[in-house]
Amino acid sequence: MYAGNGEELLKICTAKNISLAEYSILLEMENTGDTREELIKRMTKNLRVMMQSAAMGMDKEVKSVTGLIGGDAYKLSEYIKKGKSLTGMTMVKAMARALSCSEVNASMGRIVAAPTAGSCGILPAVIITAGEQLNLTEEEMVMGLFTSSAVGMIIAKNATLAGAEGGCQAECGSAAAMAAAAVVEMMGGTPEMALNAGAIVIKNILGLVCDPVAGLVEVPCAKRNAAGAVSALTTAEMVMAGVLSRIPFDDMIEAMYRIGKSLPMELRETAMGGCAITKRGIELAKSVGMHK
Repeated sequence: MYAGNGEELLKICTAKNISLAEYSILLEMENTGDTREELIKRMTKNLRVMMQSAAMGMDKEVKSVTGLIGGDAYKLSEYIKKGKSLTGMTMVKAMARALSCSEVNASMGRIVAAPTAGSCGILPAVIITAGEQLNLTEEEMVMGLFTSSAVGMIIAKNATLAGAEGGCQAECGSAAAMAAAAVVEMMGGTPEMALNAGAIVIKNILGLVCDPVAGLVEVPCAKRNAAGAVSALTTAEMVMAGVLSRIPFDDMIEAMYRIGKSLPMELRETAMGGCAITKRGIELAKSVGMHK
């Protein structure tokens, strides 16, 4: 039943008339011997941790250990209360939740690496915000997480999820693709539509470098989580409206992998390029004792 790529995944889902979420559950049952109930229980635990980390920074200012980031999720939370948003409460909440998870991560709090710690805010922000907006149950949001895992497995199999190997396109890009696919299924879309969403997200984030200031997953990583959450939600909207990706999911994953391999090592999590070596980036690194 294992799918090696997106095309095989769609064939399995079509043949069995199942969703991406159901594919993930059946595959995990097959691989682990666990029951459906056990798997759903574990994924529910993940969702609840996500909810906690997504809310913590909105309820109070959470500062990173270094002090490089913190308090931005709270600022957005307070901004929501003013009712002056241009893009709407749904989008602002998603950004706030994504930032909150990043701030909790940088403060040594508990998060779910989905798929990595550096991109930990995107999937929670999108799943929780979409679930809230669509009036979904906890179990329906859990199914969204299973959908995202199906997409994540294909990316991990055929490319990479690591910024050190493929740039931030592989971390925040993969997380946003997983999240967009999840929302599409949560909204009643088909597996094919979900992979179209994943393809569009990756297309729009190709080439994004990994350039953490001081080598820490804080600047510019936190704000890229917020941007990734926005990308996932807007892409899901396009797909649900009938927009397709002209370049299929598997081709986009291959393109992402090739671009990642082509990036110089300075732009793959070494803190030797991009934002990390700007004048201000170097000053920030010195302020936390991470630059000579």
